[in-house]
Amino acid sequence: MFDFNWGLGGVLLPLVILLIASSLRILREYQRGVVFQLGRFWKVKGPGLVLVIPGIQQMVRVDLRVVTMDVEPQDVISRDNVSVKVNAVVFFRVVDPQKAIIQVEDYLMATSQLAQTTLRVVLGKHELDEMLAERERLNIDVQQILDAQTDAWGIKVTNVEIKHIDLNESMVRAIARQAEAERERRAKVIHAEGEKQASAALLEAARMLAQQPEAMQLRYLQTMTQVAGDRASTVVLPLPLDLLGSLMGRGSMPTPGGTAADTTNGSAS
Repeated sequence: MFDFNWGLGGVLLPLVILLIASSLRILREYQRGVVFQLGRFWKVKGPGLVLVIPGIQQMVRVDLRVVTMDVEPQDVISRDNVSVKVNAVVFFRVVDPQKAIIQVEDYLMATSQLAQTTLRVVLGKHELDEMLAERERLNIDVQQILDAQTDAWGIKVTNVEIKHIDLNESMVRAIARQAEAERERRAKVIHAEGEKQASAALLEAARMLAQQPEAMQLRYLQTMTQVAGDRASTVVLPLPLDLLGSLMGRGSMPTPGGTAADTTNGSAS
């Protein structure tokens, strides 16, 4: 009898030890375990040491860290009928392990496919110039749409970044020509604005010189001083008519008898 009990205990004890060892699970800090009991959801366990009864309970591990998912290049036709290839990167994490396991079969694949579709839909509503110039706003739009649709799966989309917008060679040349034409237009506008300001300044200076004729003579003398310092072989000096008029007026002085002196014949008549 003693031998029989010892033999039965020797068989059951290893079985119990093996059963306990197989029921122990260790979950890391960033992991959670979704436990099902007889096929029905029971609870979410972890982190640390978790006991799962073999044959009765099953556990699915869920990673709570941020997942970096690269969205494959998508063929997008913009609103102005330009074909481009766009790829992006999506950052998301699981916030509700129960929904991530129960509500969707494969949340990684589902999020990837949804990101591709959303990227095509959102970018297709904008023109090419908006894609190139307003990338931050497009990132926010895609992120908000993804976050709203994945909320039922227990997933939080934290950020979306558009990495590349690839154009064909003909479109690149067209954009370069457009940028060159834009720079030329700005140069012409700036030149015209400068001419307008210069003409306004000259008009104001002319008005000020017209109020005081002596100022015009001073300006003329200053110009002569500047020209005299030049080493050019030919010097052209403009002579104002106002200055000639003043000199001619001084040359014909009236005589005491009331008539001007006639110097042509050399004697008075």
